[in-house]
Amino acid sequence: MRKYGFISVLSAFLFLVASATIADAQGKRPDYGPVISLANAKAVANATREYGLSKGWNLAVAVVDNHGFLIAFERAENTQTASVQIAVDKARVASMYRRPTAAFAGAMAKGRIAVLSLRGVVASPGGVPIMKDGKVIGAVGVSGARGVDDGEAALAGVAKVKF
Repeated sequence: MRKYGFISVLSAFLFLVASATIADAQGKRPDYGPVISLANAKAVANATREYGLSKGWNLAVAVVDNHGFLIAFERAENTQTASVQIAVDKARVASMYRRPTAAFAGAMAKGRIAVLSLRGVVASPGGVPIMKDGKVIGAVGVSGARGVDDGEAALAGVAKVKF
């Protein structure tokens, strides 16, 4: 199994947060691109689950297309039951709103509770859009560890796959 560098995961996370912040400030979201392939969706799910296992986390991992429909799913043994649906929800929200679910958690932390009125929003890290050529082709959702760890695993899984 390939080792994931903390710096590369941190860099990818900071890029996504900065991109989401810039898009929020400008009122723009990235366009939708072509749908992620089944092979790439399975690769992201597997890489994310393996990353979690390397950290001792029992994760549920969902990969959806650019419209929020489930394409691939994996979970480690002994993952809590609730994490299955939470992972799907995080992926769906990241795809449909075209931003990481951490952006909603950040808004809540700043007192912007209006995000709770947005349909189906999950205000917890772990949902990350999957981008190709600056466009959303899908998203990954992760649940089973702390929110910040779910987000780290999602980024690591996406970083492992070439699109």
